[in-house]
Formats: sequence, structure tokens, C-alpha cells
Amino acid sequence: MAAGLYGFDETFTTWMDMGFRLMAEDGPRLRRQWLAEAPSPMYDDVSVAQPLLYMVNHALGRMLFDWGVTPVAMLGHSVGEFAAATLAGVLDFAEGMRLIRDRVEHFADTPPGGMLAVAAGVEEISDLLGGKVALAAVNARRQLLLAGDRDSLAEASRALDARGIVNRDVAARQAFHSPLVDGAVRAGLPGFRRVRLNLPRLKVYSAYTQDVLSDGEAVDPEFWASQAARTVYFAPTLDTLLDDVDCVLLEAGPGDGLSRLARRQPQVLAGRSSVMSLLPDRWRGDEVDRRSAAAARSLLCPGPVLTGAGGTGV
Repeated sequence: MAAGLYGFDETFTTWMDMGFRLMAEDGPRLRRQWLAEAPSPMYDDVSVAQPLLYMVNHALGRMLFDWGVTPVAMLGHSVGEFAAATLAGVLDFAEGMRLIRDRVEHFADTPPGGMLAVAAGVEEISDLLGGKVALAAVNARRQLLLAGDRDSLAEASRALDARGIVNRDVAARQAFHSPLVDGAVRAGLPGFRRVRLNLPRLKVYSAYTQDVLSDGEAVDPEFWASQAARTVYFAPTLDTLLDDVDCVLLEAGPGDGLSRLARRQPQVLAGRSSVMSLLPDRWRGDEVDRRSAAAARSLLCPGPVLTGAGGTGV
């Protein structure tokens, strides 16, 4: 989660510290969990994962801006789109942190659930969708996420095993991007209505509409509040973006998960666009984080550059 850059890059550190302050009484606990030698058992819970993902992606974006990187567009995955919108000026970071704190409170009370990664196309598993199992994300042509309650996901997993379709549990305690969190979305809507939403200063592609974020969507509280319960169409949206512009895809998130997905895109395979990530695939020590970021900075060159932030983010 980019912890190696904390105390090393001034811009990144400043924004992370601001985020911890805005978490109020939860800030010190969250900071300790982030910087601990080993992840706590709560790391996959909404109370830790959501604020840290938002803060880290936002702080990495600010660091890139400070380097002089001017993005032609941004694309985020799940909470990464929220971070991208913040970087684009749609909402203020302090208000974004308040909404994240509200999300933690509301989503802590959602029914127990989880997510399942599936190596298949949507058409192959469409009969398993509906009811208590939802299509949470389309990350690649044959890489999906399903979400729902644990019993329903276990039943879906057995059905997939019988078909010879590879699937595995994802480390998550809440069934994000499924109807199971509709109640939390409704509870969070008043908070979004109190926030000032602005027109984006930078182009943002929305993985929910699979197109450029429109002015109407940018200032619509219901659009932002509902995202946590809607399907993330990352791969189709990345297709749209790469059809619109040839660019450097620069992952500004914790790890290289979306970089690996992006390298499978036809436009990248054809050499029209390229892919870089700021950080290694997983934490290998503070010094590795720092070397990875320094290497990315040295490789950045003039021309169109795409930056982004994601739950992992591109």
C-alpha cells in the first residue's frame, strides 16, 4: 500500500498525514495498521481498506502532479474512481474523506458477504447471476468478480468447479458492487447531497458508464452514492479509453494489479500504448517501493500520459 514512500516523498507524506487527521479518532489506529510490519486481520475490512485505498491513490496522484505529470485522462477501479474524481477537482479531498468515513460507518452494518474471482466470460456464467449473486466487476475479457452472501458464493463456486471454470475467494468482508449493500448506499446518499460537486478539470473515464464522465454525472450525488453497489466495467472502459487515445498507462495505486490487466489489451499488445506501474506487485520492503517509484519517474517522457487511481488503479 505504498508505505515505503511515507516519510520519503514529501508530497505523498503530506497528503497521507492530512488523511489520517481527517479520520479523526480513527486516524492513529489506521496509520499504525498501514505501517505495521504485518497486515492486521482487519486489513480486508471496509474500515481499513476503503480509507487507505482512497488516501493512497489520492496521495500518489498528488505526487505525480508534483512531478509535473499532466494526465490526458484518469480511470479508476471502484474507490479508485472516487479518488480520480477528487484529483480531477470534482470534490474536495476533505469532503471526500468525510464521505469515506460515512461509508465505513454505513457499510460496517451490511450483511456479511464476500467476493469470488472467476476466470470466464460473462456469457459463460450468466445463469448464475441474479438473486443473491451479482456481477461485481469485469476486469478483463475472462476475469470477473462476483459478489454476494457467503453461502450463495459457495454454491456458485461449486457450480463453477463442476464446469471446470477456475474460481477463488477474494479477500473481502463486504459484498461490494452487489445489491447486498443497497441499504448502505441509501444511508450514505444524504452525505453526498451535502457535498459540493464540481465539473471535472481533467477528463475522467467512468467504469460504471464505460465512457467519459459527463458534467451531469459529475455533479449528481446519486451517481456517486450508488457506485458501491454497481458493476465495475473496468476492461470495457479501458477499451473505450484506448480507442480514444494512444498513451502511457501509468498505474498510480497500491501494486500492479491493473497494469497486468492493461497489458492484455489489444491496443497495448499492438504497441499503440504502453503500461507502467509506480509500485511493485506486492510489498518487498520500503526501499523497493522507493526504487520502483524513482524508476517510473525517470522513465516518464514528454507526450500523452494517462494517470489514474484505483482500488488498485490505472
